[in-house]
Amino acid sequence: MYLTIRDRPGKGEAAGPGGRAPRVATTVVLLGVVSLLTDISSEMVTAVLPLYLTAELGLGLLAYGVVDGLYQGVSALVRIFGGYLNDRTNRPKWVAVSGYGISALSRIALVPAHTFAAITAVITADRLGKGFRTAPRDALIADASDPGALGRAFGVHRALDTVGAALGPLVAFALLLLVPGGYRAVFVASFAFGLVGVAVLVLFVPDRRTAGGGLPVRRLFAELAAPRLRRPLLAAGLLGLCTVGDGFLYLSLQHSGDFAARWFPLMYVGTNLVYLALAVPLGRLADRAGRARVFVGGHVALLAVYLVAAGSGGGVLPTLLALALLGVYYAATDGVLPALISRRVPAQARGSGIAAAQTVVVLTRFAVSLAFAGLWEAIGPASALCLAAGCLAAGLGAASWLLKGIDA
Repeated sequence: MYLTIRDRPGKGEAAGPGGRAPRVATTVVLLGVVSLLTDISSEMVTAVLPLYLTAELGLGLLAYGVVDGLYQGVSALVRIFGGYLNDRTNRPKWVAVSGYGISALSRIALVPAHTFAAITAVITADRLGKGFRTAPRDALIADASDPGALGRAFGVHRALDTVGAALGPLVAFALLLLVPGGYRAVFVASFAFGLVGVAVLVLFVPDRRTAGGGLPVRRLFAELAAPRLRRPLLAAGLLGLCTVGDGFLYLSLQHSGDFAARWFPLMYVGTNLVYLALAVPLGRLADRAGRARVFVGGHVALLAVYLVAAGSGGGVLPTLLALALLGVYYAATDGVLPALISRRVPAQARGSGIAAAQTVVVLTRFAVSLAFAGLWEAIGPASALCLAAGCLAAGLGAASWLLKGIDA
């Protein structure tokens, strides 16, 4: 992947000299490196957590549903506050540092945590850190990038992020091969990677202010309540209500295919490699063809994941197809949503606007995690996935109507 880099964008510039695509700002690349290291840390834990909780600690599926719900949704408690603090203080770097630091410390706290209460407390702390850092980081990316190339900038950041997401499960897999059942070794190594990520952020990412300074509180909330944000937020919420957590998808594939537990972390790698390959191309496509269209298209890929996973029967090819389609979904939505939202709010409210969209998504996914766990127990994974696919098909119709013409 070839990148040309600069420090400050030319606002409103749609293309570089000679019609070339605008260069990616240095700040974006540095934040991508921070996310790469942090995602190695977080995905090491994510890749082993379902099996650690259900096989090692003996938690039931409903208990895992609670933990997965916390993992998906608890960051919503502080995302809005993180975005608000970013916009009020106009110091996004240091708001982000606090979030990254909390998440790094939570990794080492997993070592002595063996009870359900302790695990949920640590997961809550980790997700609070993620919620605190995400909006100011994305506001920095948007502020440092050309308005006409936001999809590409977020795609580059997410591509670097996904390199870490692909490496994390591999590191966890290697550690478990060397030390069978060595979950503590995974948690300690995860903490080390997270700590290095925080150091890169503190030492190398510029302490830049976002454009325009802060808004008064009343004006800030008025911007968040503006009609131009309502349709994308409602669409994101509807689709979030139909999004099953990755852990459940991987567990359902393992359940139907009887995969050995030691291969489980590698399922995350397959998804992340596809995400890595497509993050920048789909970001550029979103800039050209419309961010709302690509966002909806990503959820069409997710619908296909549900159907393939429900009928896989343990086959290798259906499993690989499901993992690949999940990577397409993330590449088409993860960076595209903040790129879409950031153009619908003024620069002074950008962090809060992005945080509002992310909060809607994680809150709805929190509800889905609890509901899907109950459905799994009641009717089995395949039937639960078919029901989720039906709900997502209905949600796609409504979201497409809400987002019609929004890219104009």
